[in-house]
Amino acid sequence: MAAGAPVTAPPVARVKGAALVVAAIALLVVVALPTPAGLSVAGQRVLAVLAFAIVVWITEAVSYAVSAALVVSLGALLLGAAPPFAKGASTAAGAQLGTSKALGHMLEGFASPAAALVAAAVFLAAAMRHTQLDRRLALLVLRRTGTGPRGILLGAILVGIVLAFFVPSTTARVGAIVPIMGGMVAAFGLARDSRLAACLMITTAQVATIWNVAIKTAAAQNLLAVGLIQQSLGVTISWAMWFRQAAPWAVVMTGVLYVVMRVIVPPEPVGGPEARAAVQAQLAALGPVRAAEWRLIAVAVALLALWSTEGSLHAFDTSTTTLAAVTLLLLPRIGVLSWEEAERLVPWGTVVLFAVGISIGAVLIATGAAAWLARATLGALGVASLSPLAMLAVLSAINVVVHLGFASATSLAATWIPIVLAFVAALQRPDVPALGMVLVQQFVVSFGFLLPVNSPQNMVAYSTGAFTTRDFLRTGVWITLVGYALLLALAATWWRWTGLL
Repeated sequence: MAAGAPVTAPPVARVKGAALVVAAIALLVVVALPTPAGLSVAGQRVLAVLAFAIVVWITEAVSYAVSAALVVSLGALLLGAAPPFAKGASTAAGAQLGTSKALGHMLEGFASPAAALVAAAVFLAAAMRHTQLDRRLALLVLRRTGTGPRGILLGAILVGIVLAFFVPSTTARVGAIVPIMGGMVAAFGLARDSRLAACLMITTAQVATIWNVAIKTAAAQNLLAVGLIQQSLGVTISWAMWFRQAAPWAVVMTGVLYVVMRVIVPPEPVGGPEARAAVQAQLAALGPVRAAEWRLIAVAVALLALWSTEGSLHAFDTSTTTLAAVTLLLLPRIGVLSWEEAERLVPWGTVVLFAVGISIGAVLIATGAAAWLARATLGALGVASLSPLAMLAVLSAINVVVHLGFASATSLAATWIPIVLAFVAALQRPDVPALGMVLVQQFVVSFGFLLPVNSPQNMVAYSTGAFTTRDFLRTGVWITLVGYALLLALAATWWRWTGLL
């Protein structure tokens, strides 16, 4: 660069800076508007913070951890200067909530059992990654599924399913599988953007998303919804209950995924000793199963048994059992990693964003902002007068469309679930079970099938360069359409028979 030449910001930095300005403008506009009838000042302030958060989350102007800190700070300042909103609070003219109490509300999510579960879950995922047990499990499954195109595709699907039960982090699961699939493509001498590579990478991301729907502990957004449901409806959703309701959808969609990938992105006719050799070589590189892995296997199996029998064989909740398991994994001699190692491996930003997501959801409900927003949007569309099945269809369609703008299902859940909770609570219709309607909407929150930018796991697979956005969209459209239709079919049959709807 010549001396004296102006220093310009990189294009990405300029775009993110502009997005942050837009977010700030959105916040100021909502605060400055006259308070609508039926909405409290505090409710308007939290909607302003939500508007800021949505712009930041959609544009990724800052990291999710930084966005969480911004949301907490803005919420504490704006709510602190607003009149108190709790029942029985002072209504004297000029009374203010105060920043101390407002900060307490904005940090409420950190005390949630669901937040403790997410923190423990990411520790468990870190232990899997540290010991490479997730990688070993994936290779063992692939070794038994055959080496032709069908066998390799089936192996990729089965690996995603198996790891979904034991690795409670979607990004970690996909991050473990992608290098293995890349190694198999290289063993055949194919280019990284070959049809086989595209087929395997897209399958890895899509099967992870499908089984996020089926398993309560598979994704952070599920746990955020569980926390909000427990706070708002007073209902605790066990691991087994979630699985019983969602697994039929995931099982059918797994078959649909296999067919879609075979038809839309058919892999080259490869097979033979190359694939077997590639898997065997990667297993040999891992060496024999180490003592730390055996201990982690024992803890993971015991944890899965405790999760699946919660409420039937024992009264220990998922958060407590997971936290206890992680504590064992950190103990000297018994554990598999030290605290210092865990600090480096745990995505703390995910934990912080999750807790703040619960906080803002709870404040949206407590201030009446969620109820007002539900009336202003869903009420204006006439959704409240629809039959339960038609209502579910419309809510789910809106959910899918809105997801196109979000790069994180966790941030989408923090925005959408409080609105649906407030909407169904205000209906007071016996034919519309609140729990069922909200839980199914949480299933749909995980529908990030259409674009690579719709979820972190999609971006992990996309970063390999194996497929284009068009390739992903071609498969995602079919998965979304069939998944949506299946959702409605289950609403008319299975979920009605089980009493969910």
